[in-house]
Amino acid sequence: MLTKFPVLSVTGPRQSGKTTMLRNSFPEYRYFNMEQLDHRSLFLSDPIGFLRAQGEKLIFDEAQTVPELFSYIQVMSDERGTPGQYILSGSQSFLMNEHISQSLAGRVHINHLLPFDVSELEASITQDYARLMVTGFYPRIYDQRIAPSDFYPSYLQTYIERDVRMLKSIENLSLFSKFLMLCAGRIGQVLNLSSLANDTGVSVATIKSWLSVLEASYIIYLLQPYHNNFNKRLIKSPKLYFYDTGIACSLLSIGSPSVLRSHYLYGFLFENLVIGELRKRALHTGKQPALYYWRDSNGIEIDCIMEQGNRLSAFEIKGAETFSTDFTKNLHVLPTSTSAAPVEKYVVYAGEISSSVAGANLIAWRHFRDFLQK
Repeated sequence: MLTKFPVLSVTGPRQSGKTTMLRNSFPEYRYFNMEQLDHRSLFLSDPIGFLRAQGEKLIFDEAQTVPELFSYIQVMSDERGTPGQYILSGSQSFLMNEHISQSLAGRVHINHLLPFDVSELEASITQDYARLMVTGFYPRIYDQRIAPSDFYPSYLQTYIERDVRMLKSIENLSLFSKFLMLCAGRIGQVLNLSSLANDTGVSVATIKSWLSVLEASYIIYLLQPYHNNFNKRLIKSPKLYFYDTGIACSLLSIGSPSVLRSHYLYGFLFENLVIGELRKRALHTGKQPALYYWRDSNGIEIDCIMEQGNRLSAFEIKGAETFSTDFTKNLHVLPTSTSAAPVEKYVVYAGEISSSVAGANLIAWRHFRDFLQK
């Protein structure tokens, strides 16, 4: 995309590897971290003079901390008119997108870097899915061999004290921490704003604001319901998932695979793992994930619907290690094709055997990595 656009942006959660990737992939670009006071001061003292003096091929990390940067980059990129001038990186999508939409619309290609996906980890690590869920996917855990019990509490404390305050002027951080834990307790479930507000002790408006903070900083995402092509009255509220199962497990005090397997949210966490990998596959190949869930007025639900061009893929996700014919029951409700696209049906489960069964493709977790790479 650097050969086509003057500006490229890379957003994602803190410590997902953005800086490491950019500095190693583009060593010819000069690097400036806008959270460093000296780098920020150099720019703010004379923005246009600074950009002209530095020339092209510049990386600005944590660019959202200097909102003025975007307008000046617009001026300089238009003046030069060449592709690949600037790379902007940041850990807050809300602020990045706000400034991009105002200043860089049509000039920037937006990219996302999440923590590792399963294709970036050794097969021996990904086979033990329960340990993988507890460990999560943040690069530093693997690079420095940090125990999840040491990494995530510090990560979350830093996130709350630093990023939350930057995004919103939240005074009661302990109440926000309670809200974050309550979100973990609702993983994979239809979002009920009133219930979450009552349990947290704040208004629905506050809950909406706080959810936007979690979305903006890549802690959670909301999976929207799918409405197209199926003539049934459908639910309209989204479902809540975490970008990383390690964060969710830490918030739920799940510290080992044995505790995870006996936890009442185990099935939802396995569902989160699978949908999260589908989401990463799209984002890490430069595409916007077209992922949804489906539930009709009778309570029949499909865990994930994925749109890919002219076809739909429907996924039922089961944390059980032994196959049951009940796994495909809800998939039978869907037609094999709609007016718009054929429907491919899959069951992803924690067992060992992959096969075709009852009109669906059965995918064992141990083979899901291969499926993602097709």
